[in-house]
Amino acid sequence: MAVKISLWHHCLQAIRSRETPKIQDYQRAENVLLTVLERVQELDSRFQVDYSRDLEAFHFALRTSEDDLTMEVPFWVDSDALLVREATDGHPEGRRLQENSPSPAVYTLGVPRDAAGLERWTTEDVFSPSESTECQGYILPSKVLGRLKDLLVAAIVHCKHHCLIMPGSLNAGNLKEEDLHMSLLVSSGWRMIRFNIIPVVKKNHKILHIQRKPLAQGFPDGSLEKVQRQGADLIPSSSHHWRISTDNLITKLLGIVGSLQGYRLDSLSILDRVNNENWREGGKKAGLTFDQLKMVLLWATELFPSTEDWRDLEGSVYRLLVILLCCLATKNLPHFLFPQYNLLQGQGLDLNSVYQQVEKFAIQPEQFLKIHVTHLFPSHPRIDNGIKAFLQLPANNQSYWDTAYFDVLLDKFQVYNIQDKDRISAMQNIFLKTKKLENSAS
Repeated sequence: MAVKISLWHHCLQAIRSRETPKIQDYQRAENVLLTVLERVQELDSRFQVDYSRDLEAFHFALRTSEDDLTMEVPFWVDSDALLVREATDGHPEGRRLQENSPSPAVYTLGVPRDAAGLERWTTEDVFSPSESTECQGYILPSKVLGRLKDLLVAAIVHCKHHCLIMPGSLNAGNLKEEDLHMSLLVSSGWRMIRFNIIPVVKKNHKILHIQRKPLAQGFPDGSLEKVQRQGADLIPSSSHHWRISTDNLITKLLGIVGSLQGYRLDSLSILDRVNNENWREGGKKAGLTFDQLKMVLLWATELFPSTEDWRDLEGSVYRLLVILLCCLATKNLPHFLFPQYNLLQGQGLDLNSVYQQVEKFAIQPEQFLKIHVTHLFPSHPRIDNGIKAFLQLPANNQSYWDTAYFDVLLDKFQVYNIQDKDRISAMQNIFLKTKKLENSAS
């Protein structure tokens, strides 16, 4: 047992040894981009610089994966003064993107006819007039993105000409207009980091209706309400429509998770490392993203509420693993704030292949955790193959999406270390129930 535990901690130590250099890399690249965005703000004060990004740097340090990062460019506007209306015109782009949005609706962003102080948002470069009786017209994502791209190019040229950024830090030629955002490679000194630059309308307090039950005891009291008070951020959903972005809400929740005792964030780091280096072959293959693994951690924090659940590193990782395996087996990873939205849908992944990779790790993790060739020693499978049928139970009966069901899975993987009598009793009841189902099916 000592060898097994030391291997988990050795892996964690290797990840932690890189945290400070990674934060420094991130901050160098971020500083370059912030310098450019400061020039954008000077050219057009409607676009602001967001300096409140400490949590993003911390989350970047947790990661092994090299997924693109997001840089939001907030509007200088009181979003509650705008007319935010659910789109009803049936625009085909809006319908297509609505299906892949954690919010069930797309919105138009109107400027009221009687509004004062919004004149700057009624210029032709971002605005389309309307004959509506209640609004002058609409702020269009397509026009906003076009204006922002022109500003970024001008700002990059200015910053390079005046030596405000280091030579080679970035190039206007690398600025690409992707689907509903701009993409830009920025140098941190020795690595290139890709930022997706997205215009955002911050903190609308009228449209955010989180569609889930109150958080369970795994989170401090009032956590959901605290996050909901942040309001909804709106980002482009199509050329005409906007949608709710939950990125900042999820980041706030992860900040709360990080304040709790135990190995929650460490287990996320280990799982992301294994995902990137093994399941995705060093990032060469498509696969699970860090954002999807973050969602698994949030569910694990709620479903495993006891401090006992998170005292042991190995057991903490398995609390994420059993949820991830269940989601892959059922092909459904619910969004934490909008559970009706499936984060695995429409991703183009071979979920059966991903499941097999994750199951191999769960059954015999030691071979995936080795840092050096000397870390080769015998290990025995924790469980026989054939657990997938049990993992699919929540697909047919949502009542299984519960602590007792996942406790049974932890017990199967030999990492159940809870002493609470009520939880043990609930787990045993679920185990007997599933046994009866197996017997009736055979």
